[in-house]
Amino acid sequence: MHDVQHGRDHDSDLVLDADVVVVGSGAGGAVAACLLAEAGLDVLILEEGGHVHPDEHAKMRPSQSLRHLWREAGLTATMALGDSPLINVMMGRCVGGSSMLTGGVCFRTPQAVLHEWQTKRGLVDLTAEQLEPYYREVEDAIHVSDVPEHMRSRSTQLFGEGARKLGYSLKPMRRNTKDCVGWSTCNFGCPSGAKMSVGRSYLPRALRAGARLWSDCLVQKVDTEYDRAVGVRGRVLNRPGGRPGSRLRVRAQRVILAAGSVYTPLLLQASGVGRGSGQVGRNLTLHPAFRIMARFDERVDGGQGALQSAFSSDFEPQGVQFNSVFVPGGILAATQPGVGSDHVKATSQVPHLAIFGANLHDEGGGAVHRLWGREPIISYRMGNADREAMRTALRIGAQTFFAAGAQEVFLPILGSHGMNRDQFASFMQHDLPTLSAKKLECTSQHPLGTCRMGTNAGNSVVDHNHQAWDVQNLYVADGSVVPTSLGVNPQLTIMTMATRFARRLLAH
Repeated sequence: MHDVQHGRDHDSDLVLDADVVVVGSGAGGAVAACLLAEAGLDVLILEEGGHVHPDEHAKMRPSQSLRHLWREAGLTATMALGDSPLINVMMGRCVGGSSMLTGGVCFRTPQAVLHEWQTKRGLVDLTAEQLEPYYREVEDAIHVSDVPEHMRSRSTQLFGEGARKLGYSLKPMRRNTKDCVGWSTCNFGCPSGAKMSVGRSYLPRALRAGARLWSDCLVQKVDTEYDRAVGVRGRVLNRPGGRPGSRLRVRAQRVILAAGSVYTPLLLQASGVGRGSGQVGRNLTLHPAFRIMARFDERVDGGQGALQSAFSSDFEPQGVQFNSVFVPGGILAATQPGVGSDHVKATSQVPHLAIFGANLHDEGGGAVHRLWGREPIISYRMGNADREAMRTALRIGAQTFFAAGAQEVFLPILGSHGMNRDQFASFMQHDLPTLSAKKLECTSQHPLGTCRMGTNAGNSVVDHNHQAWDVQNLYVADGSVVPTSLGVNPQLTIMTMATRFARRLLAH
């Protein structure tokens, strides 16, 4: 992507015109911008973050990736309400957005979720049959395919062996990769260039079709005249340290917000949009996720293989999905318990560790709150069913590793240590039933739902065509429109819905 304009190098006010301005260049914004540009519209993409080419990202150390591409260096966290965990919410702040930082997992929206949208939300045209052509279009564009079994790391194989002994199974993960060689560093740049993020797929297409892309541009408000959106304004981040500097002003016939589930609602709130419903910034779901580790006598070397290659949805009725995952060795070593010689001893066991992840199909107890600065407060209250799902995931995950022959397991509980079989049996009997969610070490890369789609202005922010209820020509095309929690990685759902939105907009 050599045609990206760097706002940080622009030393004066930036005033532009376009048919369509797209705020955000991640999974939703990139797709919408690409399809509209290929249809002949003059499309302008504005991205708050900087531009790091995927090839350059691939050469970075994880610490460099966090500093240059992750929002707040990956340290954004929720304010926990009640018996809830503090959740680390990881988001991209770069050209390509979080698509540059995912593991590449691509699930279609589960049928049960679509059924809920149709029957309880009234979104009758969001059926699997009607979404099928959009799914196929995206899957072809980003090369979604099953991860072959030979790409499963030994860590994943061991969990699979335990699963079979307990009577459940792993299925092949589907990912947007091409010729993956199994470096397991997808979150921090792909050395082989195999991950087909929007930085390698949709954004280059958009630029070839004539779209313009400016990085380092912070949009702060949507401009409206009467009840129509007519552009956006903000600041160019061209002062030392990337601070706001010159004025930014764009006039456009249509405005598409795709800044993600945390920052799109902030823009709407700052612009006075959606006040009537009271839904802007609410209904946040996160898919709280955590890892379960186990130590084996054998050498595992879990980073050799695809980062995410298999999953189990057998426990979806209990609100849990298990996904294979691993962590780069240097980061994994840094997370081991102890200090001094105790930490050295713990890190020496890293080659013998296996990891598997679990995420919850949460109820949606989060909200985004505007402050006086750029960064908001994200509050989150875990539901009772989610706390029970958390306990189920810990129990099943640990039992699965023990069934595979693990010597001890490490649960994501703050301050805890490894447990052997007997210690875990005692924990399961005496401590697990009353375990507080506050003690859980938890993360999320899947914020959704803060500008949800619906059938009326009283219970939603946008209509079934992604248009804001109270402002014409203002649309939202990112994960914030997803009506409920998905329970699975949302990348494909976001891109599919953005494709549907763009095709419908062009048709009308």
